Amino acid sequence: MFLRMLVLLLLPLLISSSTNLSSNSTDLLPLLSFKASITMDPSKALASWNQTIHPCQWQGVVCAARKHPNRVTSLSLDSLNLAGSLSPSIANLSFLQVLQLGGNQLQGQVPQSFTYLTHLKHLNLSFNSLVGEIPAGLANCSSLLYLDLSNNQLEGAIPVALSGLPKLLQLALYSNTLTGTIPTSFGNLSSLAGLLLAGNNLEGSIPDTLGWLSHLQSLQLAINGLSGEVPASIYNLSSLHTLNFGGNRLRGSLPHDIGDTLPSLQSVSMYGNQFEGPIPISLANASGLQFIILDNNSFTGAVPPNFGALLNLSWLVLSNNQLEAGDGGHGWTFLDSLTNCSYLHYLELYSNEIRGELPKSIANLSTELSWLTLGHNRVSGSIPPEVENLVGLEALFFEENLLTGAIPDTIGKLKLLQSLWLFDNKLSGPVPASLGNLSQLSELYLQVNELQGTIPTSLGNLRSLTTLNVSYNNLSGEIPEELVSLSSLSRYLDLAYNSLTGTLPSEVGRLINLKELNVSNNRLSGVIPGSLGRCQVLEFLYMDSNFFRSTIPASLENLKGLRELNLSRNNLSGQIPDFLQSLNSLRYLNLSFNDFEGEVPTTGVFAELAASSVEGNDELCGGSPNLRLQVCSVRNERRTRASVLVLVLSVVGGAVLLCLLICLLVFCCRRHRHGKQTSSRDYYMEDMHKFTRVSYTELYNATNGFSSSSLIGVGSFGSVYRGALEGNGEVAVKVLNLERKGAAKSFVAECDALKNVRHRNLVKLLTSCSAATPEGDEFKALVYEFLPNGSLEEWLHPKPNLEHQGRNLSPVQRLNVAVDVAAAFEYLHHHAQTEIVHCDLKPSNVLLDSDMVAHVGDFGLARFVSADAGRSSHVSPASLGLKGSIGYIAPEYGMGRQATIRGDVYSYGVLLLEMLTGLRPTSDKFNDGLNLRSYVQASYPEKVMEIIDQSMLQEDYSTSGANSDSKGNKGGRSEGLEQLFASLIRIGLRCSEEEPKLRMDIRDVCREMTTCKQIFLGVELH
Repeated sequence: MFLRMLVLLLLPLLISSSTNLSSNSTDLLPLLSFKASITMDPSKALASWNQTIHPCQWQGVVCAARKHPNRVTSLSLDSLNLAGSLSPSIANLSFLQVLQLGGNQLQGQVPQSFTYLTHLKHLNLSFNSLVGEIPAGLANCSSLLYLDLSNNQLEGAIPVALSGLPKLLQLALYSNTLTGTIPTSFGNLSSLAGLLLAGNNLEGSIPDTLGWLSHLQSLQLAINGLSGEVPASIYNLSSLHTLNFGGNRLRGSLPHDIGDTLPSLQSVSMYGNQFEGPIPISLANASGLQFIILDNNSFTGAVPPNFGALLNLSWLVLSNNQLEAGDGGHGWTFLDSLTNCSYLHYLELYSNEIRGELPKSIANLSTELSWLTLGHNRVSGSIPPEVENLVGLEALFFEENLLTGAIPDTIGKLKLLQSLWLFDNKLSGPVPASLGNLSQLSELYLQVNELQGTIPTSLGNLRSLTTLNVSYNNLSGEIPEELVSLSSLSRYLDLAYNSLTGTLPSEVGRLINLKELNVSNNRLSGVIPGSLGRCQVLEFLYMDSNFFRSTIPASLENLKGLRELNLSRNNLSGQIPDFLQSLNSLRYLNLSFNDFEGEVPTTGVFAELAASSVEGNDELCGGSPNLRLQVCSVRNERRTRASVLVLVLSVVGGAVLLCLLICLLVFCCRRHRHGKQTSSRDYYMEDMHKFTRVSYTELYNATNGFSSSSLIGVGSFGSVYRGALEGNGEVAVKVLNLERKGAAKSFVAECDALKNVRHRNLVKLLTSCSAATPEGDEFKALVYEFLPNGSLEEWLHPKPNLEHQGRNLSPVQRLNVAVDVAAAFEYLHHHAQTEIVHCDLKPSNVLLDSDMVAHVGDFGLARFVSADAGRSSHVSPASLGLKGSIGYIAPEYGMGRQATIRGDVYSYGVLLLEMLTGLRPTSDKFNDGLNLRSYVQASYPEKVMEIIDQSMLQEDYSTSGANSDSKGNKGGRSEGLEQLFASLIRIGLRCSEEEPKLRMDIRDVCREMTTCKQIFLGVELH
């Protein structure tokens, strides 16, 4: 009896257990099928997916607890870099409510079988590489609340059937290649709050039926091919806070009451369309507006004078319209009003019909203002000295106006200024010496004015300057050698059409990164400096219409990338060098009106009449028949005699050379017998002859006897001391620990890598020392320029009681450092004489100068790709063992693969993620298979602000302020930062891919990093 009662009591449990097992096996097979379709799982997310663990405990799997126990209700594996395809068997998870696989590398099509997921509420497949059409059968998923297929490669038309999803709250299909029109039936999606279709190839008009979506909050249709007028019904959606129609072909005007009918509006973006008429004054009634972006349209009339009521306004972009100010009407009232907008960050009024005298109230705009442009208008008057109040300015554009008077000295107080464009005005007076205080200035355009006086030597302090144009002025005096010593100049230096005198300083050879140099139409004299041959990046060289004399220096043969060369209208003489016809990139050459003589070459650039000019040189002969020059008969006879003489000299010279070879052989034999007696004069020192020699005693005295008080760092192969050398000032002396295995070869590698490289973002090697100590021990040291702000390591991870403790790098500073490091590696990988692999990029090897410009150092593990170039055999991978530092080493190096430039890209990706998160790749936080990359990947892109190093936000984002959020982020600035961080993290993740072939090329990294910087600083708005 007892046994029977026990069975009855346990029977429900037995039945339940049997049901659970059955349910588990029902969902087990689809899950295993999904795992089988995944071809790459770098973060080992699916490692737990085995039958020793209950499926409901697998990573990313959530099961129901009550109604349908042990049935899978959620599968979330987003941002794990999974590669493979979507298994159709997922549709067998019949109780699935959430499917989130965004931010991976999934390919193939969206399975048609998903139509059977009738319980599905959330479907997110964004940021993958899915192709094909969107399955119309998704309309059968009648419970769908969120459908996100954005950032894929989906094509075809948007299925009309999707309009049958009655509960849908958000539909995101942006950044695909969808075609066709927006279905009019989308007006039936009565619950829709977000419709995001931007970045496709949609055409036709905006359906009037979208005005039925009474709950719509975000309507984003930008960057398509939409045309026609915006339906009036759209402007009655009172819940809208984001309205983005930019980059289409829409026309018409904005309704006069738009601010009343859309009171919740926070962002209105209509750029790049065909809108016309006035900008409605009622926009100011939408008091929460932060972004007004209406540029590149045909708006007319005055800028509304009441925009100052928008206290949260961050961006006001009205460029390239026909707006008026200055004469009659409201005049400059709008500018006075904008002084109330304390969060105003961008003000763009470029290319309008704004005229009249520039009001002094412009200096009362927000101190948060970083971008101000009034260029290409008809603004007159002078620049008020009070402009110094705009302490947050990073870009100031007043070009192509009618401004007069002097450039105020006070501009030199705008310490954050990076771009200053004042060209094509009527400015007079001198170039202010105070501009030399703008340590972050990158672009300075002062051309086409009436500036007088000399070029200030203080411009030589602008260590970040990439572009300088002061052409078409009345400048006089000599070219400062400090200016042409700026190796940061990389785009162009244009001094043309002035009255400059004197010689072109030999320091011009320090412009090793410059692409274009123009000193034409001045009064320069003397010889063309041979040092110009060091500027091997030069593509355009214009020196015409001066008084240069003598011959064309042979060193110009080194300018292999030269595309245009103009030396016309000078006093140059001698023969035209043969090497000019060997410059394969040269497409234009003008040597006219000089005193050249002899035969004109006939190949290369000389072969095309339109590509070269030699007229006005009466002593030239030969050349292409089209030149119609005299025949070189007499000269040919002289050349024959010269050939005989050369033959005689060759015979005599051969005999002398043979004697010398015999002597050299005897010398080498003796040297071999001496062995270590001459080891201090190693082969690499012979290649270091260009550097000033330094002795052990000099280094000993310079560092106070290598005392601990002078010690500033300890590395893998030695110690670094701070010292002072006569003629070099403060230096950093790296003393090799020769007892450490590989130290001597590290010394060789660093000498070989640095002796022939020149780049503003590489540490400069001054000299080296290979000698013996007074005790007779071997001594090797390298002497570098001293960089006072220490290493990036000290700033990212400061130690207690050190000088950098409590100081943080701001977002802009970190961005600048990342751009600098990328530029250094682009040079090493693609522009150095021999391709160089650094092999040891990490924060301690990135040094910061007084202007916080980054310099990559420590080439002790460097490799040359070519085995016969740069003595690379002395630094082969096998000779130095592990290629890098733990945490930064590319995975393939651990498998014994050869060092490549892709390994450096991996290290760069890790470094970038470390700069953004503040976490070392070797942090104790990473265990159980987690690493820095997978940690970041798990939060990308939705939660980037949660993993960002909060210390860099402390200075710019305080918690005070009426419009700060809970984290202290003010309005649109936090959004801009979040977008910046997301973009940088994306680059870091792509660089640190486990598979080398999936990593970015460093040239693409440079381009994208520069774009990020430009967008963040406002250079590119859309």
